[in-house]
Amino acid sequence: MDENSHLTLDIYDNAMFIIAINDFLEIADLSKAEQKHWKDIKDKIAKNVRKHLWDKKNEKFIPHIYLNGSPFPDSFNESEIYYHGGTAVAIEAGLLSKAEVKVAYRKMQENVKKANAATIGLTIYPVYPQGFFKNGGMGPYSYQNGGDWTWFGGRMISQLIRYGLIVEACEALEPMLDRVLKNKGFYEWYTPDNKPQGSASFRGEAGVLWTAITDLEKKKS
Repeated sequence: MDENSHLTLDIYDNAMFIIAINDFLEIADLSKAEQKHWKDIKDKIAKNVRKHLWDKKNEKFIPHIYLNGSPFPDSFNESEIYYHGGTAVAIEAGLLSKAEVKVAYRKMQENVKKANAATIGLTIYPVYPQGFFKNGGMGPYSYQNGGDWTWFGGRMISQLIRYGLIVEACEALEPMLDRVLKNKGFYEWYTPDNKPQGSASFRGEAGVLWTAITDLEKKKS
Protein backbone atom coordinates (compact mmCIF):
# COMPACT_ATOMS: atom_id res chain seq x y z
CA MET A 1 0.00 0.00 0.00
CA ASP A 2 1.50 3.31 -1.12
CA GLU A 3 0.67 6.48 -3.05
CA ASN A 4 -0.02 4.34 -6.13
CA SER A 5 -2.72 2.27 -4.41
CA HIS A 6 -6.37 2.88 -5.27
CA LEU A 7 -8.71 1.43 -2.66
CA THR A 8 -11.72 -0.12 -4.32
CA LEU A 9 -14.77 -2.31 -3.87
CA ASP A 10 -15.44 -5.02 -6.47
CA ILE A 11 -17.57 -8.08 -7.04
CA TYR A 12 -14.80 -10.71 -7.20
CA ASP A 13 -13.44 -10.15 -3.68
CA ASN A 14 -16.85 -9.84 -2.05
CA ALA A 15 -18.12 -12.96 -3.81
CA MET A 16 -15.02 -14.91 -2.77
CA PHE A 17 -15.59 -13.79 0.82
CA ILE A 18 -19.15 -15.14 0.72
CA ILE A 19 -17.92 -18.45 -0.74
CA ALA A 20 -15.28 -18.65 1.99
CA ILE A 21 -17.93 -18.14 4.68
CA ASN A 22 -20.11 -20.85 3.11
CA ASP A 23 -17.18 -23.27 3.09
CA PHE A 24 -16.27 -22.34 6.66
CA LEU A 25 -19.82 -22.97 7.86
CA GLU A 26 -19.77 -26.37 6.16
CA ILE A 27 -16.54 -27.66 7.71
CA ALA A 28 -16.23 -25.85 11.05
CA ASP A 29 -17.56 -27.16 14.33
CA LEU A 30 -19.48 -24.07 15.45
CA SER A 31 -22.05 -23.32 18.07
CA LYS A 32 -25.46 -22.02 16.97
CA ALA A 33 -24.42 -18.53 18.05
CA GLU A 34 -21.22 -18.73 16.00
CA GLN A 35 -23.12 -20.04 12.99
CA LYS A 36 -25.59 -17.16 13.26
CA HIS A 37 -22.71 -14.67 13.54
CA TRP A 38 -21.17 -15.77 10.23
CA LYS A 39 -24.49 -16.20 8.45
CA ASP A 40 -25.44 -12.66 9.42
CA ILE A 41 -22.14 -11.35 8.02
CA LYS A 42 -22.68 -13.30 4.80
CA ASP A 43 -26.24 -12.02 4.41
CA LYS A 44 -25.14 -8.45 5.03
CA ILE A 45 -22.36 -8.68 2.44
CA ALA A 46 -24.73 -10.23 -0.11
CA LYS A 47 -27.34 -7.53 0.48
CA ASN A 48 -24.80 -4.75 0.09
CA VAL A 49 -23.31 -6.31 -3.05
CA ARG A 50 -26.74 -6.24 -4.67
CA LYS A 51 -27.33 -2.71 -3.42
CA HIS A 52 -24.03 -1.10 -4.43
CA LEU A 53 -22.36 -3.27 -7.09
CA TRP A 54 -25.28 -4.62 -9.13
CA ASP A 55 -26.33 -2.45 -12.11
CA LYS A 56 -29.97 -3.47 -12.40
CA LYS A 57 -30.63 -1.48 -15.57
CA ASN A 58 -27.77 -3.06 -17.51
CA GLU A 59 -27.97 -6.43 -15.71
CA LYS A 60 -24.28 -6.52 -14.84
CA PHE A 61 -21.88 -5.80 -11.99
CA ILE A 62 -20.16 -2.43 -11.69
CA PRO A 63 -16.41 -3.03 -12.21
CA HIS A 64 -15.22 -0.94 -9.26
CA ILE A 65 -16.29 1.60 -6.67
CA TYR A 66 -13.19 3.66 -5.83
CA LEU A 67 -12.80 4.94 -2.29
CA ASN A 68 -10.09 7.50 -3.02
CA GLY A 69 -10.42 8.24 -6.72
CA SER A 70 -10.10 6.24 -9.93
CA PRO A 71 -6.65 5.68 -11.47
CA PHE A 72 -8.17 6.21 -14.92
CA PRO A 73 -8.93 9.47 -16.80
CA ASP A 74 -12.40 11.01 -16.57
CA SER A 75 -12.88 10.38 -20.29
CA PHE A 76 -12.82 6.61 -19.69
CA ASN A 77 -16.16 4.98 -18.86
CA GLU A 78 -15.11 1.92 -16.88
CA SER A 79 -18.73 1.02 -16.14
CA GLU A 80 -19.09 -0.29 -19.70
CA ILE A 81 -16.73 -3.19 -18.97
CA TYR A 82 -18.29 -6.58 -18.32
CA TYR A 83 -16.32 -8.75 -15.90
CA HIS A 84 -16.75 -12.40 -16.89
CA GLY A 85 -14.67 -13.87 -14.05
CA GLY A 86 -16.21 -11.72 -11.33
CA THR A 87 -19.69 -12.57 -12.58
CA ALA A 88 -18.96 -16.31 -12.58
CA VAL A 89 -17.72 -16.16 -9.00
CA ALA A 90 -20.74 -14.06 -8.00
CA ILE A 91 -23.00 -16.77 -9.37
CA GLU A 92 -21.05 -19.35 -7.36
CA ALA A 93 -21.68 -17.20 -4.29
CA GLY A 94 -25.43 -17.33 -4.95
CA LEU A 95 -25.78 -13.65 -5.80
CA LEU A 96 -27.79 -14.06 -9.02
CA SER A 97 -31.11 -15.74 -9.81
CA LYS A 98 -31.44 -18.41 -12.50
CA ALA A 99 -32.95 -15.83 -14.86
CA GLU A 100 -30.00 -13.51 -14.22
CA VAL A 101 -27.56 -16.38 -14.79
CA LYS A 102 -29.10 -16.98 -18.22
CA VAL A 103 -28.75 -13.29 -19.06
CA ALA A 104 -25.13 -13.34 -17.87
CA TYR A 105 -24.33 -16.29 -20.11
CA ARG A 106 -25.95 -14.59 -23.10
CA LYS A 107 -23.94 -11.42 -22.46
CA MET A 108 -20.72 -13.44 -22.16
CA GLN A 109 -21.33 -15.14 -25.49
CA GLU A 110 -22.10 -11.78 -27.11
CA ASN A 111 -18.80 -10.45 -25.78
CA VAL A 112 -16.95 -13.49 -27.13
CA LYS A 113 -18.29 -12.70 -30.62
CA LYS A 114 -17.43 -9.00 -30.34
CA ALA A 115 -13.88 -9.80 -29.18
CA ASN A 116 -13.44 -12.56 -31.79
CA ALA A 117 -12.46 -14.77 -28.87
CA ALA A 118 -12.85 -18.53 -28.44
CA THR A 119 -14.65 -19.09 -25.13
CA ILE A 120 -16.51 -17.43 -22.28
CA GLY A 121 -13.21 -17.58 -20.38
CA LEU A 122 -12.66 -14.12 -21.90
CA THR A 123 -11.87 -12.20 -18.72
CA ILE A 124 -13.41 -8.83 -19.61
CA TYR A 125 -14.96 -6.96 -22.51
CA PRO A 126 -14.39 -4.29 -23.63
CA VAL A 127 -10.75 -4.20 -22.54
CA TYR A 128 -8.73 -1.44 -20.87
CA PRO A 129 -6.80 0.63 -23.47
CA GLN A 130 -3.07 0.43 -24.02
CA GLY A 131 -1.06 2.21 -21.31
CA PHE A 132 -3.75 2.09 -18.62
CA PHE A 133 -1.67 -0.30 -16.49
CA LYS A 134 1.86 0.19 -15.23
CA ASN A 135 2.42 -3.53 -15.77
CA GLY A 136 3.41 -3.80 -19.43
CA GLY A 137 2.01 -7.31 -19.63
CA MET A 138 -1.53 -5.99 -19.17
CA GLY A 139 -2.02 -4.56 -22.66
CA PRO A 140 -5.32 -5.03 -24.51
CA TYR A 141 -6.35 -8.70 -24.81
CA SER A 142 -3.35 -9.79 -22.78
CA TYR A 143 -3.32 -11.71 -19.52
CA GLN A 144 -6.21 -10.54 -17.28
CA ASN A 145 -7.03 -7.61 -19.58
CA GLY A 146 -9.11 -9.57 -22.06
CA GLY A 147 -7.13 -12.80 -22.14
CA ASP A 148 -9.16 -16.01 -22.32
CA TRP A 149 -8.87 -18.02 -19.09
CA THR A 150 -10.47 -21.44 -18.73
CA TRP A 151 -9.75 -20.89 -15.03
CA PHE A 152 -12.72 -18.48 -15.06
CA GLY A 153 -14.75 -19.99 -17.88
CA GLY A 154 -14.72 -23.46 -16.36
CA ARG A 155 -16.18 -22.13 -13.13
CA MET A 156 -18.97 -20.49 -15.10
CA ILE A 157 -19.74 -23.84 -16.74
CA SER A 158 -20.10 -25.49 -13.33
CA GLN A 159 -22.59 -22.80 -12.36
CA LEU A 160 -24.58 -23.29 -15.56
CA ILE A 161 -24.80 -26.99 -14.66
CA ARG A 162 -25.80 -26.13 -11.09
CA TYR A 163 -28.73 -24.05 -12.40
CA GLY A 164 -29.81 -26.78 -14.83
CA LEU A 165 -28.65 -24.95 -17.96
CA ILE A 166 -27.15 -28.09 -19.47
CA VAL A 167 -27.35 -27.12 -23.14
CA GLU A 168 -25.54 -23.86 -22.41
CA ALA A 169 -22.94 -25.65 -20.29
CA CYS A 170 -22.12 -28.15 -23.04
CA GLU A 171 -21.95 -25.38 -25.62
CA ALA A 172 -19.46 -23.45 -23.46
CA LEU A 173 -17.40 -26.52 -22.50
CA GLU A 174 -16.75 -27.93 -25.98
CA PRO A 175 -14.29 -25.27 -27.26
CA MET A 176 -12.33 -25.43 -24.00
CA LEU A 177 -11.87 -29.18 -24.28
CA ASP A 178 -11.05 -28.91 -28.00
CA ARG A 179 -8.07 -26.65 -27.39
CA VAL A 180 -6.71 -28.83 -24.59
CA LEU A 181 -6.67 -31.77 -26.98
CA LYS A 182 -5.26 -29.71 -29.84
CA ASN A 183 -2.44 -28.20 -27.78
CA LYS A 184 -1.80 -31.36 -25.72
CA GLY A 185 -1.63 -29.39 -22.51
CA PHE A 186 -3.48 -27.32 -19.92
CA TYR A 187 -2.38 -23.77 -20.64
CA GLU A 188 -2.65 -20.79 -18.36
CA TRP A 189 -4.52 -18.52 -20.78
CA TYR A 190 -5.21 -17.91 -24.46
CA THR A 191 -5.19 -14.96 -26.85
CA PRO A 192 -8.44 -14.01 -28.63
CA ASP A 193 -7.29 -16.05 -31.64
CA ASN A 194 -6.93 -19.05 -29.30
CA LYS A 195 -3.13 -19.24 -29.11
CA PRO A 196 -1.96 -20.78 -25.80
CA GLN A 197 0.08 -18.66 -23.41
CA GLY A 198 1.94 -19.26 -20.16
CA SER A 199 2.46 -22.60 -18.46
CA ALA A 200 1.41 -25.74 -20.34
CA SER A 201 0.65 -27.52 -17.08
CA PHE A 202 -1.59 -24.99 -15.38
CA ARG A 203 -3.45 -26.92 -12.72
CA GLY A 204 -6.10 -24.21 -12.50
CA GLU A 205 -7.35 -25.04 -16.00
CA ALA A 206 -7.15 -28.79 -15.43
CA GLY A 207 -9.00 -28.49 -12.13
CA VAL A 208 -11.98 -26.46 -13.32
CA LEU A 209 -12.39 -28.62 -16.43
CA TRP A 210 -12.35 -31.78 -14.31
CA THR A 211 -14.90 -30.24 -11.97
CA ALA A 212 -17.14 -29.18 -14.86
CA ILE A 213 -17.00 -32.65 -16.43
CA THR A 214 -17.77 -34.44 -13.15
CA ASP A 215 -20.57 -31.94 -12.40
CA LEU A 216 -22.07 -32.70 -15.80
CA GLU A 217 -21.80 -36.47 -15.26
CA LYS A 218 -23.55 -36.18 -11.89
CA LYS A 219 -26.33 -34.08 -13.40
CA LYS A 220 -26.93 -36.58 -16.18
CA SER A 221 -26.83 -39.65 -13.93
